[in-house]
Amino acid sequence: MTIGISPSVATDAAAMSSQRVAATGRLEVQWRDGRSRLSRLFQEGAAKIRLPDTGAGPLEAVLINMAGGLTGDDRIAWEAAIGAKARASLTTQACEKVYRALAGRAEVDVRLSVGEGGFLGWLPQETIVFDRAAFSRRLDVDLAPGAEALIVEATIFGRSAMGERARYGTFRDRWRIRQGGRPVHAEDLAVGPDIEATLSRPASAGGRIAFATLLLVSERGEQMLEAARKIIGDDGGASFWTVGETGKLLARLCAEDGYELRKRLMPLVALLNGQAGLPRLWSL
Repeated sequence: MTIGISPSVATDAAAMSSQRVAATGRLEVQWRDGRSRLSRLFQEGAAKIRLPDTGAGPLEAVLINMAGGLTGDDRIAWEAAIGAKARASLTTQACEKVYRALAGRAEVDVRLSVGEGGFLGWLPQETIVFDRAAFSRRLDVDLAPGAEALIVEATIFGRSAMGERARYGTFRDRWRIRQGGRPVHAEDLAVGPDIEATLSRPASAGGRIAFATLLLVSERGEQMLEAARKIIGDDGGASFWTVGETGKLLARLCAEDGYELRKRLMPLVALLNGQAGLPRLWSL
């Protein structure tokens, strides 16, 4: 007996197999009645945002990708607007995993703004890049005069504890930070297509697979510089500059694996994030 599949069913099956993530999460926070309060929330597709109770402290938002990871042609966008005097920290429920891409690339678009006297901590947990992944992230931050921000991104190429290695693939990370409409920080990172060869070079990572970049835009950064350097040790560095009227502390960490990275990343985030400290999900 021969069982056939109708053309319409075959077409639907093909469409389902090629379905990709297209998601957006957006929130706005305002200072009202002596507290930082949520004023607007938008969720679409696999992007979800949860708001644990932090009492009278800065608002904390947890960003969740319900798809459980990213692969070729997936698109996810996060947006946050923090009003004047408001304070907020944004983190993720877990590490974001970027899987092998059969075609196209996964893209993440992050757009953040902070009003005068406000503070935002962008503190996602690590991005884990798998072998033959293709990934591009764009981070745009607009700060009003007098606003502050802590921007953190950490990346791990392969899970060494699982015997996994990210040999080939592409990873792109583009940052543009402005204050009062003027650029105060810009960087473009490109790794691949031969990831192992790139990371093995002494001038890049010297064979280490885990690294993090932390940028604190605040005059307070100068006071924290020596404490930050003690936490970082020899595998990384930190510096403080003044760009126009904007002060910024830039720190970089490198490590053999994700576990070793976290041992220094967690206290460094807790130091630079002020009264908000370390997001609770980071220590679970």
